[in-house]
Amino acid sequence: MEKEQNLEAKAVSQQIDFYKIFRVFWSRWYWIAGCIVIALSVAKIKVLYTTPVYQTFASLKLQDSNPSVNTSNQMPTQVYNYTDKIQAESFVIRSNDVVLNAISNLDYKISYYLKGRIRTTELYPAIPFQIEIVKQDSANFSRGVYNVEAVDKKTFKIGDPNNVKAKLITHRYGELLNLGNMQFRIKSEIPNGDYSFKFNTKEDFIGRAMGVNVAEAARFTNVMSLSLTDGNPVFAADMLNAIMKEYVRYDLIQRQRSAKQTVEFIDNQLGFINTEAGKSGSSLANYKTQNKIVDINSAGNMTVGKLAELEKQKTELNIKLLGIKQLEDQVNNNRSKVEIGLDLEGELNGGLGALVTQLNTLLANREIKLTQFTSDSQPVKQIEQQITNVKAGIKNSIRLMREGNEQTVKYIDQQISGVNRSISAIPVKEQNFIKLSTNFEVNNKVRSYLSEKKLEAEMNAAATVAGAAIVNMAYPSYYSIAADSNKTYTFAFLVGLGAGMGLILLVRFLNPYIYDKEAVEGLTKTPIIGVIRKFPDYIDQDNRQALSIAKPKSVFAESVRSVRTNLSFLASHKQSKVICITSEISGEGKSFVTINLAGTMALIEKKVILIAADLRRSRLHKAFGVDNKKGLSSLLSGQHQLEDVLIHDEVHNMDFIPSGPVPPNPSELLHTEAMQNLLKRLEKSYDYVLVDTAPVGLVSDAIPLIRNSDVNLFVIRSGVSKQRAANIPERLSREYGLNNIAIVLNAFGDDALYSNYYTTDYSRGGGNSTYYYSDYSGYSGSGYYDDENRKWWMFWKKK
Repeated sequence: MEKEQNLEAKAVSQQIDFYKIFRVFWSRWYWIAGCIVIALSVAKIKVLYTTPVYQTFASLKLQDSNPSVNTSNQMPTQVYNYTDKIQAESFVIRSNDVVLNAISNLDYKISYYLKGRIRTTELYPAIPFQIEIVKQDSANFSRGVYNVEAVDKKTFKIGDPNNVKAKLITHRYGELLNLGNMQFRIKSEIPNGDYSFKFNTKEDFIGRAMGVNVAEAARFTNVMSLSLTDGNPVFAADMLNAIMKEYVRYDLIQRQRSAKQTVEFIDNQLGFINTEAGKSGSSLANYKTQNKIVDINSAGNMTVGKLAELEKQKTELNIKLLGIKQLEDQVNNNRSKVEIGLDLEGELNGGLGALVTQLNTLLANREIKLTQFTSDSQPVKQIEQQITNVKAGIKNSIRLMREGNEQTVKYIDQQISGVNRSISAIPVKEQNFIKLSTNFEVNNKVRSYLSEKKLEAEMNAAATVAGAAIVNMAYPSYYSIAADSNKTYTFAFLVGLGAGMGLILLVRFLNPYIYDKEAVEGLTKTPIIGVIRKFPDYIDQDNRQALSIAKPKSVFAESVRSVRTNLSFLASHKQSKVICITSEISGEGKSFVTINLAGTMALIEKKVILIAADLRRSRLHKAFGVDNKKGLSSLLSGQHQLEDVLIHDEVHNMDFIPSGPVPPNPSELLHTEAMQNLLKRLEKSYDYVLVDTAPVGLVSDAIPLIRNSDVNLFVIRSGVSKQRAANIPERLSREYGLNNIAIVLNAFGDDALYSNYYTTDYSRGGGNSTYYYSDYSGYSGSGYYDDENRKWWMFWKKK
């Protein structure tokens, strides 16, 4: 048969349609809403079951000035040294001594709890009922929880802390209980509720108290900010305040320690000197009485005064030697901070004082580095080497100071020996009197000197202030930082929104099927001559409903008419047309399309004949309600004549040739000359000869019919045909030299989820501009279709 060059392949021009992208997500808004509801539900559960955590803040100010700040007013050096000092003091604040003493100031021995529907709450500082501890082992007692339950005003039930599953035992209030290696009494009535309690030691709270965070409150200041996070806001505030107070007290004690050690040393010396002074005074008085000596001469007075002064100087040197020993012990014992003794402050104004200051700075820096690196790391080893060098310098200075002190003592001892020798030259009676007077005078002067030094040391100890002062006390904060409900719900909403949109994108990404005409136009250059909408009612497997268009004003009926109209332009030079309908696989609706086209053509008084050319699995005879005992296969094999197999449907005014029994060689029968002659014969008698063929993707039966047809329609079913199906018409055209193939998109349902977000720009020559067709989407409410979805405002407008 002749083929006319009436279908030109044109490349489409498509552009992104943002409205379609919006419709993709809006089409499954309930997916997004469902994901948001699920996310918010999870967030609600999280908020309900997350234990709240509260954070409280306070601040301390370092009182002493930074000794490392020089006179050049270099701000970066000052800021760095303040930072180092604050970080060094943070270790002192979190030390066991400070923390344990701070815990001692709290009511820590018994913790009370109330179990709610969701979580158990610590009741500190509230005491719902009184418990008296009679006997408690300091270490060996149960840390388990005692569950209690009120029975009446006189009795209650209590459980074993070592066996949670054991039944509660009834006891009377005030009764001595022996549980968990403890002896105690419950003295007051237990309120209604699920209460419990447990006994504690100070060490049980170290973990909670060690969470104190110390940092600079602001730049260029010596104020440190302290914070503590805990599940109980009142406990966090009380604990932080107790730690700050104990730190201030601990710092003051450390600063007063040197003066107190000096006072203790002087007290010991004074005790001895007072005894010696009493003995020497008594001996002098007795000697004067026995020998009737009233007084010594002026030379003797000078000797006594000189000897007393030398003994006083020797005592001063011994006290300074004590300070030297204290400093040496601090350096040798690797203390975290070296302090200057009271009697050495005047000695350390030179190089040794600078070395002590440098050593304290290096010790603080080492503590900071140890929080960042291991003890074997290079930065820590470098600081330790610097500490070793500075300590060596300090030890050398101490050695020189001790040697100088010892040399001075030796010199004074020599002077004392010289004075004693001069005394031996005078008469024995006067010599003894001078010795007793000297001894008495020395003891008095030393006692006076020690009393002055003791008073000085006590005044210095009393005048010593702590190196830190509390700026702001901590107050309970009842705003939970563990589960901020607003942030949690906002985050959950965003996650739900993202999950819903991601689900939509995932479904689209995994979708291998064709759904709309834009997808077809983007995959092939073969033109589309129409889009048939999804049938509005249920279709049985025999396709009987397709023969009768029940709703001629429906969108479906109009979409079929659109295909019928465009068919009239194909091979328009011919009076009658042979139209072959095929598809890739079965189930794509080629038979359904064939029946509907035949029905609509018959309605406009065209002579139509429908041939069931699928000789393997044809079902068209069931749509007409006839048997399939004879038909095309028996006609082509010569068993029957055309008049024997031709069936005329009076109701729909069309003729039909069933496929007939399944032959052993269906493909060969369709390749015979008898088939070509049949088409030529029918072409003379009918306006349209519609041939329903086998799927070309499964068998080759339809190829001879396609090559000898005037028009070939390739059916693609929305949501069933895969994307590879759109390439088959183009391959057929290329392999067999055909230019009369067009595509019909069947069962289009206007599902925006799978719609292509590209739209064909026909104004720029895209697509096939020869054949006008519509997918009839977006026209709901226009009033032209019986089955359109009218919006509520259309009904309002109608009223």
